[in-house]
Amino acid sequence: MKIYTKTGDKGLTSLIGGTRVPKYHLRIESYGTVDELNSYIGLIRCQPLAAHEIDVLKEIQDRLFTIGAELAADPERSKRKLPDLNTEDITLLEREMDQMNESLPNLTHFVLPGGNSTVSFCHVARCICRRAERLAVHLAAESHVNENILIYLNRLSDYLFVLSRKVNFDAAEPENIWIPRM
Repeated sequence: MKIYTKTGDKGLTSLIGGTRVPKYHLRIESYGTVDELNSYIGLIRCQPLAAHEIDVLKEIQDRLFTIGAELAADPERSKRKLPDLNTEDITLLEREMDQMNESLPNLTHFVLPGGNSTVSFCHVARCICRRAERLAVHLAAESHVNENILIYLNRLSDYLFVLSRKVNFDAAEPENIWIPRM
């Protein structure tokens, strides 16, 4: 199978359902940003983490492929059955955050991104996730977007923040807090 299609050479690409749109279309930006996020989560999975965290991140990557497929589909024309994102996926993130928070000190300050490489990768992924959420919200204002996608991306950015704190805590590093200059 050839990876190139020779159909996007003039700045257009196809959505699931066959609709041709410019590569700068908001729907393309939305699922492209989710793909970027997925790649960063893959980078986090390559770091020295507990097996459970790696497994959860793999599950998240799978859900991001589901989100990407749904965002890549033309809601008006696609008749193809797509994988679904459901409330249990959101609940998983919430449950994981609650579990991690049990061992973390209370958050009393804003946290500056950084620490070790893994913590930093978590913060970069969190920022990309926030951008993906903003794009999906914008897309939802113009077209149909499954509401669970918006909720999931919101919770995922929170999960990545809590994961960054947990990784930092497990490394016995002091939290990089922000003390505003007054």
